[in-house]
Amino acid sequence: MTLKSIFILSLVILGVTGCQSSPKNNAQHVVNVPLSVPLAANFRNEVAIARYSELLNASDLQQEQKAQLYYIRGMSYDSVGLSTLARIDFNRAVKMKPDLAEVYNFLGIHHTLSQEYGQAYEMFDTVLELDEEHEYAYLNRGIALYYGERPRLASQDLSTFLARSPQDAYRVMWLYLAQSQVNKQLAVTQLKENSQALNYEEWASQLVQLYLGEISEGQFLSQLGEGVSNQQEYAERLCEAYFYLAKLYQARGEQQVAIDFFKLVLATNVYEFVEHKYARLELDLLAADEAG
Repeated sequence: MTLKSIFILSLVILGVTGCQSSPKNNAQHVVNVPLSVPLAANFRNEVAIARYSELLNASDLQQEQKAQLYYIRGMSYDSVGLSTLARIDFNRAVKMKPDLAEVYNFLGIHHTLSQEYGQAYEMFDTVLELDEEHEYAYLNRGIALYYGERPRLASQDLSTFLARSPQDAYRVMWLYLAQSQVNKQLAVTQLKENSQALNYEEWASQLVQLYLGEISEGQFLSQLGEGVSNQQEYAERLCEAYFYLAKLYQARGEQQVAIDFFKLVLATNVYEFVEHKYARLELDLLAADEAG
């Protein structure tokens, strides 16, 4: 029995707690979408944070060991949504050990989320100087360039990222999002071409099919629970699905529906996923546009 049969609810979204904009009376809202119970914090991560904190209080640790522990604890903070504490630990780590490429990668993401794009680019440049094979620096710098309104440069980085794994639908989607800001028609053509290399046994390939119009939104939503075996997997899938649905509605100019879907992404509590991180940024940007 798939989880979709358990969790599909008929819902009119009138706003999620902490909404950032006031919907117009005649604005269209999301209706009849599958929902999951928001994920609770993983108690193992909380125990790990406590353990790392105890170790960091030990007086016999060397500088390099402390740097590694700050990095690991920072990742644990990040995984439970404590982004400020994570950023503090990442900064401590690179001060103690300036050659930790992965820490600069995390710092770059945090700068992007804070709309500090210049600093984000510097962080990702440093990652690639330290480790030119760090492929996710291309993804994250590409995303930073996308939100920093430099879509041509973003497309270059995201093309490099896609070339490392052409069958990955998420890489195809991010490249499309960047390319569509340069030339929508050419982006669709490229999306169709890139779709030829996808593994259609993977659920994420349906994202590309949705954007190409090969399946309807109803079909897409009705299949979200297929192959899912537990609540965590279901929440993770909804986190991804709702983000790309939000971007689709945003591109159509249906901002209120996009806002609702971004809120649904946040409601999953899947803090570690790229889609969850950038849904918050999307809502901040949309709120700023409305205020401006």
